[in-house]
Amino acid sequence: MLAAMLNTHLSSIKAQDIELGTIDIATFGANVDGMIIYKNMTGDAEFMSINCIINGLYKVIADYYPIVMGRPSIGKNGKGVIVVDPDNLCMPDIAELSVELPAEHFFETRNYKNGDMVKFFNLRKFFRESGISALPEATFSHDHSAAIVRLIRFKDSPYVVLYVSLPHVIFDGTAIAAFLNNWAECTRNLNNPEYKLKYPPVNDRKVVRDYFDTVTAIEPPHTKHFKDLGAESLVKVPSSVIAALLLAAPDIPVFEEQHLLHFTAEKLEQLRQDVDKAQTTNLALAALLTKTILQANIQMFNSMPTWSYVMFPYDCRHRTEVPMTYSGNLSFSAVAPLESQTVLDGSYKEIAQAIKEHCSKVSSEYAKSLIYTVENEIGVLFQAGISLCNSPDTSYVGLTNLRYMPLYSIDFGYGGPEILSNGYFIREGMQRIYSNKQDGGIDLFMNVKDDLFEYLKKSDELLKYADIIF
Repeated sequence: MLAAMLNTHLSSIKAQDIELGTIDIATFGANVDGMIIYKNMTGDAEFMSINCIINGLYKVIADYYPIVMGRPSIGKNGKGVIVVDPDNLCMPDIAELSVELPAEHFFETRNYKNGDMVKFFNLRKFFRESGISALPEATFSHDHSAAIVRLIRFKDSPYVVLYVSLPHVIFDGTAIAAFLNNWAECTRNLNNPEYKLKYPPVNDRKVVRDYFDTVTAIEPPHTKHFKDLGAESLVKVPSSVIAALLLAAPDIPVFEEQHLLHFTAEKLEQLRQDVDKAQTTNLALAALLTKTILQANIQMFNSMPTWSYVMFPYDCRHRTEVPMTYSGNLSFSAVAPLESQTVLDGSYKEIAQAIKEHCSKVSSEYAKSLIYTVENEIGVLFQAGISLCNSPDTSYVGLTNLRYMPLYSIDFGYGGPEILSNGYFIREGMQRIYSNKQDGGIDLFMNVKDDLFEYLKKSDELLKYADIIF
């Protein structure tokens, strides 16, 4: 029965070439993944049925996201494309795994208020002790599947983990959240073969090209900064081969030294009040991390870095006429290059204001300039990649705010998730903020080296607001 339904879905996929945008190909080799943890509240024997999950996935891909079953190539015009060939589909890699321990074995718990225990999933402990030492990453390279799904069940436990990995080249954070919700919506409505999504995705990259054709580029300050560091002397590549160069890039390995901090809602608000009540909690948090990570960096390397970088990605859907349902990459980076001595000497209020000056003044004109940079000045991209890290020369905080993304609404018909986690993600220095519905606080997943974290976790300023989970 399931095989027949899957074949019905696949038979509807048409041959097509989907041209990738510049920002799409700039992410090639990276993946977007997550771990969503559900709890069987009713003892339902069919809870998170693998057949339903697979059926819903094939339906949403066939009906709305055929790009997920395509393969990357270079088109006749030299542009990057995803070729969807019904006779040579890139099939999803789906498996159900069992762990001979209860899920609770991998939980860390904290009691913050009213006697309620807040639970966190310790990913590092899971990989050490579950018998599953790693989970595959989807990147499109080496003929990998572009959609990897693992449904993980535990012994004598009501919890189920859904792990999903997809290539960044076809989705940014906003688009992946939409994909997961659309997949769940299709799964909930499998009994209605005529069901259509209320807000279907817009897959055509032409809407982005057409919009930016009307925009005049303005170079953001951080682009000039990286040029001044010598980016223009690094690499000279003709724009006609940029797509081929980036699509030939190797997979970006994930960074496995992950740590988790939790901020209760009360502590987060206290932080904002202490730093500058006129600022957002995101800026207050960025200021705290920028200074404390710099201090840890100095202790670890026994030297003062020249620059302290802060990076905020921003979703350009909110600053353009591109539909909010656009399914490709439309996220850009705003970088604050701050002199480390100024950060060390400055107050948190001053640091927050400096970050705001650089990272809040974002626009579609800046985004157009960044597209031009990828297409014509690839050395700037390489220079940024060299600089944005923690080293004797640089300190780095890359802060991705997923706090307001609709992740708790991903309901496959069994209720929404109880805990949000993620797999390992790329690049040292990157950090992700998730909301925690259990107590209304936030979870901060940090990609920093274990050696650096040993210094960071001794910071009195950080511990004033944050609880170290692992």
